[in-house]
Amino acid sequence: MKNNPNRSMEDFAVSILFSKADLGRMSLQNHLVMSPMTRNRAIENIPNALMLEYYAQRASAGLIITEGTSPSPNGLGYPRIPGIFSPAQVAAWKRITDAVHARGAKMFVQLMHCGRVAHPLNLPAGAHMLAPSAVAAAGEMYTDAEGLKPHPVPRAMTDAEIKTTIAEYAQAATNGVKAGFDGIELHGANGYLLEQFIRPNSNQRKDSYGGPIENRARFVLETAEAVIKAIGKDRVGIRLSPFGVFNDMPLYDAMAADYAYLAQELNALGLVYIHLVDHSSMGAPPVPDAIKTTFRKVFKRTLILSGGYDVERAESDLSAGNCDLIAVGRPFLANPDLVERWRTGAALNAPDMATFYTPGPGGYTDYPVLKK
Repeated sequence: MKNNPNRSMEDFAVSILFSKADLGRMSLQNHLVMSPMTRNRAIENIPNALMLEYYAQRASAGLIITEGTSPSPNGLGYPRIPGIFSPAQVAAWKRITDAVHARGAKMFVQLMHCGRVAHPLNLPAGAHMLAPSAVAAAGEMYTDAEGLKPHPVPRAMTDAEIKTTIAEYAQAATNGVKAGFDGIELHGANGYLLEQFIRPNSNQRKDSYGGPIENRARFVLETAEAVIKAIGKDRVGIRLSPFGVFNDMPLYDAMAADYAYLAQELNALGLVYIHLVDHSSMGAPPVPDAIKTTFRKVFKRTLILSGGYDVERAESDLSAGNCDLIAVGRPFLANPDLVERWRTGAALNAPDMATFYTPGPGGYTDYPVLKK
């Protein structure tokens, strides 16, 4: 990802990207969002001082969305991902939000329940792999204990477990506010639990949560409604990945119509934003422009677009009114001072994929920044 060397400082001075932005009732210092990125540094699932340094380094963003953070012990599918269901986790996140706020950024915690994308070796004692249906995801899961293991068959959720899980999301949202977060993002993308209910390959239920999209979307909408009731609609966003295929989420014929229905129902709930991710820069099928246009037309509040953006494309989509905010991931991972680099046209550090998910500071907090 390279900047245009012919772009002048005057071009950057009049940009929308670096001007202040509104998100519901809050003001952001710019239109740039740091995307949620799994980094696997939370030893024993508790945020730590290394994570505080990582997020504080990147607090020149307008909004930081945290890595996927589980609302439940049952949702800890990967090794070393954080949760927000225990007092220790809440207290640890509070230190991080304080540091980020001191540097000017707002911060949302992304609530990610992994569902069937998990392995028992990554779960704490007493936790269970839960999913809409007893259908294993294709592929393997890394475990610290035994390396790569095939995804096991999850347990199909009972009606009682569905209600309990929705309540866990609501409690996690309340915990997020206690931890100082400005809001929460529901992770309804990338093949995790919420999307597992949406997609027909992973949801083969015969009850009111399966079958037509009105039923398959029910869990997502009931979860969003419960979280809104807990902390207010101005503090709740959701991430969706229509046409995403990550974690065994194949394309199907009715996908465009299904996601148009979701756009309509989420708009009715009044969430503060929809975060629409396009993974085509990483090899997934592109999200058709018609889908993005539908969301822009139907959803009346903030629309965030993400997926392979450089500064010119970000500025172009903002200027054209295609979205309200731009989210970027890997550029922020490798460039703690991305805002300044994009603003001035400075060269970017390249991300080191070998250290994306490894413990420790390497490839995490040691990327160089521009000299003052």
